[in-house]
Amino acid sequence: MLGSALSNQVGAALGAHAFGAIGPPGVVAVRQVVAATVLLPAARPPLRRMTWPQWWPALLLAAVFGCMNLSLYTAIDRLGLGLAVTLEFLGPLAVALAASRSRRDLLIAAAAAAGVYVLVLPGPSSDYLGIGVGLLAGVCWAAYIVLNRVAGARLPGLQAPAVATGLCALAYLPVLVVVAAAGRLTWAATGYAVAAGVLASVVPYAADLIALRFVPARFFGVFMSVHPVLAALVGVVLLRQLLGLHEWVGIAVVVLANAAAVATTRSGAQREDSGDVLVRPDDHRAAGVALDAP
Repeated sequence: MLGSALSNQVGAALGAHAFGAIGPPGVVAVRQVVAATVLLPAARPPLRRMTWPQWWPALLLAAVFGCMNLSLYTAIDRLGLGLAVTLEFLGPLAVALAASRSRRDLLIAAAAAAGVYVLVLPGPSSDYLGIGVGLLAGVCWAAYIVLNRVAGARLPGLQAPAVATGLCALAYLPVLVVVAAAGRLTWAATGYAVAAGVLASVVPYAADLIALRFVPARFFGVFMSVHPVLAALVGVVLLRQLLGLHEWVGIAVVVLANAAAVATTRSGAQREDSGDVLVRPDDHRAAGVALDAP
């Protein structure tokens, strides 16, 4: 799970190096083409035999992929990697906490919200558009989890994400045509975008599928809140995006909220394990929390 999260953030950072040449839409387009090129042959979805109940969640997933990746990369371009990923992370954390109505989980959610407020510190100089698209990425991530739960029950393994990625790549082909026609698709930009496709899509898909064979889905969803920490560190190392004190404090509050949530989830996981209720590769809950975070 840690390797998947780190690969995701390194891929996003490498993709950011191509923003100056082809912009976030161009990076997303290349990334989706690369991911589709790898995932479709690996998953081999039965396209000709798919029924409408299998097609419609895949179509919605494709729309979510396109919106999620574009909004996240736009937020990274405007806000930086650490802040953008922290805002996006609110989506899966909300889904993980929504399963509970306990007062403790409400306090955890409030602590996470306070951490994000300290991280952003809204003011006259705040980039509200960047914050908005970062939150939109979080909404899309939450929608991805819910949709993938449905799609995973109807298409096994990586078939649903593979179909969705292929459809999203087709939708972004006009962007590639425009960027190439303008002479902006340089070798360097293409290399960075391709690396983003491999590290932020292909590797996490495979790693998450393996991880979900061994851990409860809700624990997995909450554990992925490690993304903001890794994003901040990767942003410092690869993008030289130094953070202010309040930003580190905000991230620390979010991490502490995550630790409390993990403790709560772990106790629930132990109850599941005692009853032999485990997450298996074909379990719809496993597919439902697999992450794309691009």
